Amino acid sequence: MGTVHARSLEPLPVSGSDFGALGDEPELVEVEPEAKQEVLENKDVVVQHVHFDGLGRTKDDIIMYEIGDLFKAKNLIDVMRKSHEAREKLLRLGIFRQVEVLIDTCQGDDALPNGLDVTFEVTELRRLTGSYNTMVGNNEGSMVLGLKLPNLFGRAEKVTFQFSYGTKETSYGLSFFKPQPGNFERNFSVNLYKVTGQFPWSSLRETDRGVSTEFNFPIWKTNHTLKWEGVWRELGSLARTASFSVREESGHSLKSSLSHTMVIDSRNSSILPRRGALLKMNQELAGYSGGDVAFLKEDFELQLNKQLLWDSVFSATLWGGMLVPIGDKPSSIADRFYLGGPTSVRGFSMYSIGPQSEGDYLGGEAYWAGGLHLYTPLPFRPGRGGFGDLFRTHFFLNAGNLCNLNYGEGPKAHLRKLAEFIRWSYGAGIVLRLGNIARLELNYCIPMGVQSSDRICDGVQFGAGIRFL
Repeated sequence: MGTVHARSLEPLPVSGSDFGALGDEPELVEVEPEAKQEVLENKDVVVQHVHFDGLGRTKDDIIMYEIGDLFKAKNLIDVMRKSHEAREKLLRLGIFRQVEVLIDTCQGDDALPNGLDVTFEVTELRRLTGSYNTMVGNNEGSMVLGLKLPNLFGRAEKVTFQFSYGTKETSYGLSFFKPQPGNFERNFSVNLYKVTGQFPWSSLRETDRGVSTEFNFPIWKTNHTLKWEGVWRELGSLARTASFSVREESGHSLKSSLSHTMVIDSRNSSILPRRGALLKMNQELAGYSGGDVAFLKEDFELQLNKQLLWDSVFSATLWGGMLVPIGDKPSSIADRFYLGGPTSVRGFSMYSIGPQSEGDYLGGEAYWAGGLHLYTPLPFRPGRGGFGDLFRTHFFLNAGNLCNLNYGEGPKAHLRKLAEFIRWSYGAGIVLRLGNIARLELNYCIPMGVQSSDRICDGVQFGAGIRFL
């Protein structure tokens, strides 16, 4: 039997089958057929040796965790599949620039008739790498410069320095990342950062200097994140015309909080899914581990997607959250929820729903928002099978409310207040998917249920981001 080159296999995306072009399905196996291949094709085989060419500073133990399943393969097709899976695991570690696989019959005195040798040819990343790119947030963009020290101690650790300059936010940070060998999803990180943001809807400027630690781990079909964050916050007025309520919030505060996030995500894409569901729940408790800010904050996100006839997709989304101050001190404008804009309740200006003072929006301690969407192909399907598949026609109905609650009242009073003065909107537009990075929307919006304190965007509204209602 000659050499089987597994390098011809198309790499599988980590985030799902829709990471690349729409409708593309990755090929699992593509083999160069040879005459003697039939001898082992339907027979049991044994992987006798696994070789690595090109290893430098990478430790052997972390490599063994990633290729262990390869020794359990029972036939040639199984060896090829598990070799491909091992290749993907090695690339996921972020320590190799390139990984190729060669499968050949075993040679030597100890070679078995059905024995195979598997060789991984790897190219390690340099000790110092740099990058520059652009990022799209929720209706904002930024330029990002980064320096990275990959595989610092030989077990996929990395240190990253990143500087970001954006339309509303400037930040820089230093982080250390350490995965558990053999279980990349279970990892630990430490971050030092400084973030300066401008929030024109509140005439507010905020500077955060902080440190955080995160532990990520999967349990069954859920992913969890435990996080501690200590941050020194400085709030100030963005303009001389800032309201007294915003000026009153100005000053310094110290927040120390513990948070937990649980995510269940079966969607085929996080940007413009065609099927699957998402459930995300977050709890944050501040004040018990120090600092002068104390509250309990809960919020959730639910999304369901169903593919219909004629390549159409129906999507339903529900958001909600509540913040409860602990003690006599009121909640901070920096911790409250905000609602409205092209990425949430469309037809309203950015975060311009709810309590406000002299034109500055102050946020609320409770909110809910829901959306129904129908995505269809463009009429007459221009560019079908290519660039045109990145565009979708979009019909939507959004609704929501944001307010402050009197926690001395009961749950029924809270529900009544959340059901009062519901803002809603409907409309249609065009959606453009930018790979698996972000999406753009251009909608014609008709806002309804408008209150005197709201600021609307009646007519055409443009939105860019990664998280949409």
